[in-house]
Amino acid sequence: VQLQASGGGLVQAGGSLRLSCVASGFTLDYYAVGWFRQAPGKERKGVSCINSSGGTSYYADSVKGRFTISRDDAKNTVWLQMNLLKPEDTAVYYCAAGPSFGWDVAYDYWGQGTQVTVSS
Repeated sequence: VQLQASGGGLVQAGGSLRLSCVASGFTLDYYAVGWFRQAPGKERKGVSCINSSGGTSYYADSVKGRFTISRDDAKNTVWLQMNLLKPEDTAVYYCAAGPSFGWDVAYDYWGQGTQVTVSS
């Protein structure tokens, strides 16, 4: 049972990346999924989350209009499309799955993180 986050990399400011979060050993159908990020020396913060049906999503103010979260339960995958990237988006990005939707809720499963580095 695990979540696998991938898709990070080095990109110039203004560029795009798409992160993937793939579940194995369980199905994501009944889980809300969140993306979080942690920059060096800073606490982990929520970036975006999507409810189990995919009908509702939240975004941190800092990424609204630039990031889009989506899911395909047939593929057991949630994506985070990140456009117009800025140097301040540099962080390790984690995905997590849990029964409740929101930021300050308990997540049952966490991915290992994928590094996103945005150069100026």
